[in-house]
Amino acid sequence: MLFIQLLAVLVIWLSFWSLIPRDEWWIRGADFPRLQILMIGFIALALYIFWEHPWTILDQIIFVGLLAAQAYQLKMVLPYTFIWKKQVKYVRKEQLDPNRQISLLVSNVLMTNQKYHLLIDQVQKLQPDLLLTLETNREWQKQLSVIEQDYPYRVAVPLENLYGMHLYSKLKLSDTEIKFILSDEIPSIHTTVTLRSGQPVQLYCLHPKPPSPTEAEDSKLRDAELLIVGDQIKDLDESCIVMGDLNDVAWSRTTRLFQRISGLLDPRVGRRYVNTFHADYPFFRWSLDHVFHSTDFALVHMERLPHVGSDHFPVYVVLQTGRVFDQVQEELEQTDADEQEAQEAIQEGIEKAEKEEKIVTDELAQAYKK
Repeated sequence: MLFIQLLAVLVIWLSFWSLIPRDEWWIRGADFPRLQILMIGFIALALYIFWEHPWTILDQIIFVGLLAAQAYQLKMVLPYTFIWKKQVKYVRKEQLDPNRQISLLVSNVLMTNQKYHLLIDQVQKLQPDLLLTLETNREWQKQLSVIEQDYPYRVAVPLENLYGMHLYSKLKLSDTEIKFILSDEIPSIHTTVTLRSGQPVQLYCLHPKPPSPTEAEDSKLRDAELLIVGDQIKDLDESCIVMGDLNDVAWSRTTRLFQRISGLLDPRVGRRYVNTFHADYPFFRWSLDHVFHSTDFALVHMERLPHVGSDHFPVYVVLQTGRVFDQVQEELEQTDADEQEAQEAIQEGIEKAEKEEKIVTDELAQAYKK
């Protein structure tokens, strides 16, 4: 009986740990394994119900707490199942128009992965309009040169720090900028893609640092980068797509705030999770790779692609734009509290970035003096 109690208490603790309004990695990390916590919670509930045992006051308290924890976890993850209302409509067969479509393939390749041919095979098979690769360095750039003849528009940011990125496009790119929003180590690509119909689409490619013991002690820079982009998008009256490895799950506080601030939609809502990480461990998977878009886009196709040797699965999404979709799809409602929370998170991220830059500058100055 002690084992069942401990299992239930673990689920309760992990469930409400993420409610603590702090940014440290060891708190924000509880956002990620909600599906796993939910599964363990169901096992604990089943053991409590079907295992014959005396129901002490302690057991009753734990059981009620377990029910509350499960209800909370369900609230967080159910929107990404078929029982929820779809946030993004499907394009009906009679509405299909290739000139107004854009196909996207997003792949965090894992810089040390040498199975280059697996991703190249997927690209040559699907022929996406846009390919975004993350963690790509000069060796990956060299290996991917075989697809360049099909992709006349390219943006290359090869880095050896796990944050390089490359954008390959069959569609015209213009007003392209490589920005380092909060860190000189973390690039992002901002550009305008012109569809075959002639319609421009604002595109943002992101890969912020995750909160973890090996990357960043807290989530301030990641959250701020995402919300800075969301804050820019909210004032645009244009078609827009944000894609990349955001190192955050779809149901986290920050990602949901980003959606409300930016007004962008998530095609996974009402469908499925599309868990992309970790590719090698089926039980430990969550959705880190994302495609968000404005309300004038509807969904043609979405799938997680086969293993390409990375710790991430690639994601392939086909969208189509049209005024009819803008009229039937609604962005999430933003409140004054959302705006205040976003601005506070952005300011905290800017202050942290300035502090880290000062530390690096001081260290370089000391090294120079020596």
